[in-house]
Amino acid sequence: MPATVGRRVGRLAPVRRVTRGIDRRTVVRTGIVAAVAFAAWLAIGAFGRPYNFFDMKIYHGAVVWWASGHELYEFIAPGTTLGFTYPPFGGLVMLPMAHLPVELAGTVNALASIAALAIVLAGLLRPIVDRLGWPLWYTVAIATPLAVAIEPARETLGYGQVNLLLFALIMADLIGLRWRSRRGADAAETDGPLLRFVYSGAWAGVGIGLATAVKLTPALFIVYLMITRQWRAAATAVGTVVAVTIGSFAVVGTESRAYFGGVLWQTERVGAADMTPNQSLAGLLARLYDSIETPGLLWLSFAVLMLALGLSRAANARADGDELTAFTLVGLTTNVISPISWTHHLVWVIPAIIVLADAAVRRRDASRGPAQRSGQGQYGGLPGVNGLRPPIWYPTLTGLRHGVAAVGLYLLFLVSPIWPYEHQLPEVSHYQDGLFGALMENSLALALIVLVAALPWRPGAEPAFYGDRVSRQAALARR
Repeated sequence: MPATVGRRVGRLAPVRRVTRGIDRRTVVRTGIVAAVAFAAWLAIGAFGRPYNFFDMKIYHGAVVWWASGHELYEFIAPGTTLGFTYPPFGGLVMLPMAHLPVELAGTVNALASIAALAIVLAGLLRPIVDRLGWPLWYTVAIATPLAVAIEPARETLGYGQVNLLLFALIMADLIGLRWRSRRGADAAETDGPLLRFVYSGAWAGVGIGLATAVKLTPALFIVYLMITRQWRAAATAVGTVVAVTIGSFAVVGTESRAYFGGVLWQTERVGAADMTPNQSLAGLLARLYDSIETPGLLWLSFAVLMLALGLSRAANARADGDELTAFTLVGLTTNVISPISWTHHLVWVIPAIIVLADAAVRRRDASRGPAQRSGQGQYGGLPGVNGLRPPIWYPTLTGLRHGVAAVGLYLLFLVSPIWPYEHQLPEVSHYQDGLFGALMENSLALALIVLVAALPWRPGAEPAFYGDRVSRQAALARR
């Protein structure tokens, strides 16, 4: 018996050495991540809708039809009036999935979208967690399932849409601009020409160009780059769009001529403007007028106003050294002014929630006094004279206000109260459930408009340019 016990103890010794090497904090954090992921799964089941890759089935059917020798834009999904609506380059990108079963294609798209979202969140949260001293892996592991649970992400995954992938392409340019603002400091520390090129950020603009070639609405980011005189990134984006479009004409000329000559202008291929999931300004006005069509002049007037407001606020955010908020405002403006913005298009609320939450933390820290610990507050982590914080005082409730806004925005898009009040003309009026029902049916669109008008930016949070006051302060601080 003693010999048997000794052998068992000997076998357990390596296990004990491993478990002693595991930090208890890591075990606790892993448990929290698992709990958050499970809660997100339950939330999707509670607040989401039945998902069966509906849009993916249309795309898959279209490319299978195309691969079998038919014309791409002549495809109409069985039992519907819906066909392929993306530019020819989008069809070329999706063409390989013609060789996969539709369920497998939808699963691959969902996994790729979640991975892309996690990578984007890592890039967006990195400056924040570095400032706060939080582990990046832990923060991203919690943020990813929380983001997946809200309406735009779960609809994108459930319908087999590509919005998270396009979101990642655009945000890659934000990261590229951030790297380029360091004048190649990261590139100089890396070995190999490829890594030096990547960290130099010289490629910034390619992501926006590719996203625009797949779906035209990201073209507003090119306008933003021009307004803010980011000429190199703007030229790269335009060059990418032109190269991809010309290449598509060379490869699939028939489809390119069909798309730009007719399909692009056939808005009825997408759906009626008043449909509940259309949470754009056009959809809001159509429902308020209880009409299938949007009142044209009224929509145009408000759309121009929102466009000017969104772009001007984005330019001001960038001038104050907050490129993330600038990009977020441009994305939100795109959602507002597009004739059709389905709920799965509204992925720009994800960085909006991040901006609001970080603004709350910064203002809360700034309200504590001028000689704080480090790296928070109005100047985005820049120290004051002799390492002291600048004498900034904010009321404590300022941070609370932005924190409540972040939580409220998240809960709104988690619960998504539009669906219990969904109506469809001419069968049922959009005022069937009274004023409260109309408010709920348009709640997401109203939230987008409020964000464009009032989303705060964080001065000096992450400047993506040189030659201004904030960037000079950052350079001096690093020295």
